[in-house]
Amino acid sequence: MTDTPKIAQTAPYPLEVEAGKSYFWCSCGQSAKQPFCDGSHKGSAFAPVKYTAEASKKVFFCGCKHSAKAPLCDGAHKVL
Repeated sequence: MTDTPKIAQTAPYPLEVEAGKSYFWCSCGQSAKQPFCDGSHKGSAFAPVKYTAEASKKVFFCGCKHSAKAPLCDGAHKVL
């Protein structure tokens, strides 16, 4: 695995989150459980990013792994 994340998909993952619950976003792009971590990063420079929902709502997790606002989408996939 390189220091560049694998692009899991070129669109965000829209998901409903629950207030107070923590989610661990995959930063390497290798996880089979996208957009969440399954441990595939082990042995690399990558680590999951913890996201704790402040409210129960729909959020858009980054799918391209290039967002400057990780773990949430900032539209970076549009220029890849």
